[in-house]
Amino acid sequence: MPGVSALRTTDEPPEEGPRGLRGRGEMLRPPPAGTLGLPSAPTPTEGPEIPLMTTELAQRRPDCDVLIIGGGVNGTGLARDLSLRGLRVILLERNDLAFGASGNSSGMIHGGPRYLTTHPSVTRSSCVDSGYIQTIAPHMIFRIPFVMPVFGHGPVAKVRFDAFDAFFAVYDEYQPLKRGKPHTRLTPEETLTLVPGLRERDLYGSITFDEWGIYGNRLCVANATDAVEHGCRLYVHTSVERIVVEEGRATGVTARDRIDGRAYEFSARVVVNCTGAWSPITAATAGVSQHVRVRPGKGVHLVLDRPVTDVGVMAEAIDGRQIFIEPWGNTSLIGTTDDDTYADLDDLPVTTDEVRYLVEGVEQVLPRVRDARIIGTTVGARPSLYAWGKMEDALSREHEIVDHAAHGAEGLYSLIGGKLASYRMFAQEAADLIAPRLGNRAPCTTHTAPLPGGDRVVDVDKLAARYELTRFAVERLVTRHGSRAEAILADSDRRGRAVVCAHEPVLACEVRWVAKHEFARTLADVARRTNLAHGACGGNDCALAGAVIAGEVLGWSPGEVRAQAAELLRERRRSRLPAIGDKQARAEALTMAALRTLGRAAQP
Repeated sequence: MPGVSALRTTDEPPEEGPRGLRGRGEMLRPPPAGTLGLPSAPTPTEGPEIPLMTTELAQRRPDCDVLIIGGGVNGTGLARDLSLRGLRVILLERNDLAFGASGNSSGMIHGGPRYLTTHPSVTRSSCVDSGYIQTIAPHMIFRIPFVMPVFGHGPVAKVRFDAFDAFFAVYDEYQPLKRGKPHTRLTPEETLTLVPGLRERDLYGSITFDEWGIYGNRLCVANATDAVEHGCRLYVHTSVERIVVEEGRATGVTARDRIDGRAYEFSARVVVNCTGAWSPITAATAGVSQHVRVRPGKGVHLVLDRPVTDVGVMAEAIDGRQIFIEPWGNTSLIGTTDDDTYADLDDLPVTTDEVRYLVEGVEQVLPRVRDARIIGTTVGARPSLYAWGKMEDALSREHEIVDHAAHGAEGLYSLIGGKLASYRMFAQEAADLIAPRLGNRAPCTTHTAPLPGGDRVVDVDKLAARYELTRFAVERLVTRHGSRAEAILADSDRRGRAVVCAHEPVLACEVRWVAKHEFARTLADVARRTNLAHGACGGNDCALAGAVIAGEVLGWSPGEVRAQAAELLRERRRSRLPAIGDKQARAEALTMAALRTLGRAAQP
């Protein structure tokens, strides 16, 4: 396929709203250079017109070696890899880190047994990378054993049970690559002991298999943080308006800050499009969109207010697709849909139909799921490689590196496809291709160099005793930040160690830390990094407190603090509305009351 490298995995605003968020009133500017670890930015160009750089300028003194567009796991992973090799990198993200599929996935660094029969290379590469990710980010990883119940009677049930047994025997061959345990066969009695409340009627037995969970948003932030600490310049909420192509070569981009409206231009030796499902749109700014084809697959997940089960449980939806429920911290996650979407990728809707589809499927095997309250939904678009005529769940999860030199844009690449579980390998393949072309032959070290916080194991009990905190609070902090939890706690007084959000829990010092050190510019950014307001209260108990703390760091006025809190409450409310029921209706009344207390700017 021309232009595609041989590298392929075989292995609009409301009248009122937060200033800066809506582009009205006082502009929300980033802190001075250095306070977030960010280098000084190029002088912005005033006005709507942006003068373009020339090929001669870009070649004589480019702003960077590689400019990466997209702050998902592929973009941040590539930024880290190239920065560790000593290349000068700029990373631009239109929204926030992990805004898309990376932060709204099932969150598993797994082998993907669903791909074993059709794309075994994807299974193998995912398992290999899972092993590496466990090595470099051990604090983020948590084991999720899964149970696949088999229902029925007689020979038919036996054949089905034996078939699953044989299938997972093959999957066992990959388990050592990701430090997983081999599958087991369980009797009905053993199954019910392991999963209390599982449907007993017609239960023939079950098969277990091992997987690993990870918080995709934290993975992206960790990669971005390490890249910045190795010289990368990072700009979030900054939209690329044009990839500049002159004389057959990509020479940089023009961009605009979506919060304060400033315009920028950056010159680069290489430009890489890592925008996932947005890739064709980004490529269109360079005139090469016809060569970047993805088939976005909408994935919806439901968040429940409690761990309904201690292990993951597989189920079948009404159409026979496999879905699941899994423990997720002190919540549960139900997923996932897999449907073609042609909607606005910045504002994907979740429908009541999709919620019912998932709940009814899980209810068939775990009836007590109805006792839990749905406190939120997540939605993202998988950037699956394009194919016509296939069902969505049959699409390849392999990845491709598109070299646009053959399309009249030398120095421009698009990274398409892939999955969370094999992001590091994808980034390595891209860096192995790009770096030598820039005269850099440094080896890849992302498989051995720990991510921030992953350098050593933290004694949670000792840390909790030292700072007089509950073990649970410290354990959750360590899960997100690893060894850097010690610095977060050390850089705080007793007031700073107060619990802001009891659900996680989230401490005041963590909110301050992520606002100061992790590139957050809005309260929603803070919440994405800490899980603030993602619990059963829906932000009613913690959004305003979190906004006050973040506002102290980011320089928000009192009005902006209220507006930021109101926007987060509205965002959380939007995520719950498709799943509203009798239990949730009472909680929504509390949210409406909270919004009213925040003043006119907070009215929905």
